[in-house]
Amino acid sequence: MTVASSTSAPTPAEFPVRLLARGLDVLILAAVEVGLGQVMGYGFDWLLVGSAFVFFYFSLFDAGLGATPGKLALRLRVLGPAGGRPTLRQSLWREAFTLVGSVPFVGPLLALAAWIVIARAIARSPQRQGNHDAFAGGTRVVQLPRAEGPRGSACS
Repeated sequence: MTVASSTSAPTPAEFPVRLLARGLDVLILAAVEVGLGQVMGYGFDWLLVGSAFVFFYFSLFDAGLGATPGKLALRLRVLGPAGGRPTLRQSLWREAFTLVGSVPFVGPLLALAAWIVIARAIARSPQRQGNHDAFAGGTRVVQLPRAEGPRGSACS
C-alpha cells in the first residue's frame, strides 16, 4: 500500500487561478481605494497614495507571508529563486509592473498591455513564470497540494 507523500513538490500555478487570486486582492484594494478617496478626495494625492498602497500591498505580503490574501485563499505561494519566500527586494522588483497602471490617462491601457505580455509569458513557460518573475530574478507562483484529511489517510 502506498501513501501519497505530504511533502510532494508544489506545482506551477496556472494563469487562470493566478488571475482569480489577483481579482480577490483587487476587491480588497478597491475597498481601501474608495475609502481613501472618500477621506482625501479623488485627486493627484489619492492617485499617489493609492498607487503606493497597491505596490506595497503585493510586495509586502509576498515577501512577508509568501502570498497575498487572494493567493492564500487559493493555496498559491510565491517562491523566490532559492525555493523559500522571496526577499523584499525580489518582491518589489516583481510587483514593479503594478505602477504602470498609475500613469495618468494611459495607465489602464499600459496595465492591460502588461497583463497580456505577462499572461503570454506564463503560458509559454514550463514553470509558469511571467516576465515579472524573470525580472525579479526567477520568482515563481506555485499551487500547494491539498492537505489530506481523514478520508485520504491510510488509517481506514
